[in-house]
Amino acid sequence: MNGVNTLLYRYIAKPLLFKMDPERAHHLVIGGMSKAGRIPGVPALLRGIYGVGENPALKTELFGLSFHTPIGLAAGLDKNAEAVSGLSSVGFGFMEVGTVTPKGQPGNEKPRMFRLPPDEALINRMGFNNKGADSMLHSLEALRKRPIPVWVNIGKNKVTPNEQAQDDYLSCLRTLYPVADLFVINISSPNTPDLRNLQHGDELKSLLQAAVSDMKRLNAEHGRNKAVLVKIAPDVSDAELEQMTNTIMASGVSGIIATNTTLSRMGAEHSNRLEAGGLSGRPLEERSTQVVSQLYRLTNGSIPIIGSGGVFSAEDAYRKIRAGASLVEIYTGFIYRGPGVNRDLAAGLARLLARDGFRHISEAVGADHR
Repeated sequence: MNGVNTLLYRYIAKPLLFKMDPERAHHLVIGGMSKAGRIPGVPALLRGIYGVGENPALKTELFGLSFHTPIGLAAGLDKNAEAVSGLSSVGFGFMEVGTVTPKGQPGNEKPRMFRLPPDEALINRMGFNNKGADSMLHSLEALRKRPIPVWVNIGKNKVTPNEQAQDDYLSCLRTLYPVADLFVINISSPNTPDLRNLQHGDELKSLLQAAVSDMKRLNAEHGRNKAVLVKIAPDVSDAELEQMTNTIMASGVSGIIATNTTLSRMGAEHSNRLEAGGLSGRPLEERSTQVVSQLYRLTNGSIPIIGSGGVFSAEDAYRKIRAGASLVEIYTGFIYRGPGVNRDLAAGLARLLARDGFRHISEAVGADHR
């Protein structure tokens, strides 16, 4: 059945979507999934078609949360948490919404999203376009139930100078704490001026210390224990990555997402590679996996790493897991492969684990380092 659904997407749905402007297609998908999630019986129908069944070998417990599959949806698709119910029904083990900023903002000028079909890649320079933290709060409060963990990716408004950036991040934490299962601090998008400067030195130290301190206070106040992660860029030197890792480890942050989109165009051949913005998809796979591996080595596997970048197949995901990732996110692979990709990834991961003699996915995490 999944093969039929994959073919329907590849030969009917995808060609239609790919004839549209990429951002228009994006809004069509989010709008459709939002409506689908509100129609009684449709989420259950989607789970029947695309859902991933329970497999004890893949079930993961991390950050006090349960993931029935280690594959999640990366931030950027559902920026305002408007389609959580629908997207929760197509086989993801978790999903990341956002990036959200304290105040709504329009983002950068259009056009700002570009496909590179032969490269199986996307370039975007969206610029954190979103409706703001209050709007996301209302969207998540309106959910009747939450089938999978929902992570909230937070950023700063474009007009906020870096010297005041932590105020924006703390504002998002406080506003959205009641509805987020976990927070992700986004300091690695290439599409907000100077944002990536927050990844280094005293700016990184100050921001993470403030965020962790505020999360501890909020956790104590609410009697919960929610985690906060940090998402880093792939475009850093080995020395910069080591310095960042030392700062992250000292801060008490619960985990690292590696990586965001890249400014590199290595491996991309389509003419749209000349567009400004962050590239995601197939050309990013090798570099993001390298960063996962370096992080695992630098941290001695002592902090969870989430691998993100260029995952299209079970083999791609498995490479990240063996390199040190406890969970894996997809985004561009979902756009190019369609919702059937989650069943393919889960089945493939189970097969690869069995091939290598692992009884549970946790045994494969960081296996390449042993």
